[in-house]
Amino acid sequence: MHTLVHQPAMLAIVVAYLAILLLVGLHFYNKQKSVAANESGADFFLAGRSLGKIVAVGTMLATFTGNGTISGGGNSLAFNYGLWSGIFFVVPPILSFSFLYFAAPKIRAGGHTTVAEMIEDRFGSNARFFAGIIIALAMVSIVSYQYRGLGFILNATTGISVETCTAICCAVVVALAFSGGLRTVAATDALSAFLMVGGLVIGIPFLLNAIGGWGWVIENAAVNDPKSLTFFGGQTLIGWAGGYLPLFFLTIGDQNYYQRINAAKDLKTARAGLLGSMAGCCIIMPVVAVYAFCAKQWFGGNIRAGQALISTATLMPTIIGGIVLSAAAAFTITTGDSYLLSGASNFTIDIYRTHINPKATPADEMRASRWFILIAGVLAYVILQFFPSVLAIQYWSYTIYAAGMTPAVVGALLWSNCTKPGGVASMFVGTALTIAWEATLYKATGLQTIYVALPASFIVLVLVSLCTQPKKS
Repeated sequence: MHTLVHQPAMLAIVVAYLAILLLVGLHFYNKQKSVAANESGADFFLAGRSLGKIVAVGTMLATFTGNGTISGGGNSLAFNYGLWSGIFFVVPPILSFSFLYFAAPKIRAGGHTTVAEMIEDRFGSNARFFAGIIIALAMVSIVSYQYRGLGFILNATTGISVETCTAICCAVVVALAFSGGLRTVAATDALSAFLMVGGLVIGIPFLLNAIGGWGWVIENAAVNDPKSLTFFGGQTLIGWAGGYLPLFFLTIGDQNYYQRINAAKDLKTARAGLLGSMAGCCIIMPVVAVYAFCAKQWFGGNIRAGQALISTATLMPTIIGGIVLSAAAAFTITTGDSYLLSGASNFTIDIYRTHINPKATPADEMRASRWFILIAGVLAYVILQFFPSVLAIQYWSYTIYAAGMTPAVVGALLWSNCTKPGGVASMFVGTALTIAWEATLYKATGLQTIYVALPASFIVLVLVSLCTQPKKS
């Protein structure tokens, strides 16, 4: 096993990429100031409903493939359990984007800025307030582990502690989300998405050349970790499936995609964005799995699972490694600012405008959203300190949204007999069970929370709705 050797020369390429993103953010910040007096919160969070196909593909792909992809998710699964576990991380985006593709006409017909607005239409104002809190909590939690991803990248190049580098990432993500709403986020997403796909694909042959080829990787795994070459990688079927279910159910109810579907200039554009994102994921997920699996064979236990893909870049020529690290930075930053902006939309539209200041002007809403971005950005950094790994906080974030929100969202979209008490009860039970199971029973039972909280949420939705159907006159 080899140790990680830091590559300071690669830092210049990463810094150049970050500088470009910040310049784009500054451009939109200045542009935003000139129209702030006339632009509504919906325009700020939906980019004036003007996204074209290329930007729609880029922003949806970049939102899906964040640090959870290159430090948690498929990366960590491939590192811990083998190649197939990482490759199969492609299943959730295929299934979830297919669902959103067919649901897109109904999503656009509603024209909502937030998922909580849609919830209110079916389940009332109290449900909207509760939904806004759940979504904001999940969004902030997801933002938190994006910081750690860039922390790993800066650590790989500079040797500065991961903790210090993580704090730097916090500042960059907050600055981008603060700058110009979804216009900034979508533009930087589109720029980054193509860097992600191209950068990772370009790096594969250089990595294999540096470590002795794919034959060496398989040979080493067969000798030192033969389970990693099997389909389940030593996991049970329940454990294996539990790695994918939270992401699937998060995505089909995720406000980020509902906002981007509504931000597209028309339905055809929105659907093109979903299909393009699905195609991008079909390239990215297997490639990430290969990187992580190679890292396990080369570095073994000398690195954390979350560092797997990032560490392999240090084995490549400086320019190629710098491009790969910039692609990894693109994953973390674009998803971080997307989810931070999404949480801000919940606070501004579902809590501030509805309950705190109903007479708010567009300028008031802008200030409220930016204050939320600043405060929530710092809070996300604090939350990160309480989780042992990227994978741990990733599954907590996904599960609280999947169980607390997705059943109610699906019911609101697809089931005409879903009632107000059913939707509210589903959100409450899913959220409460996620928190309680994670805090007390997960360690004792070993059963993933998604298998408890999600079915309970759906069952409560159906049973309470059936028991509270309006009487026929």
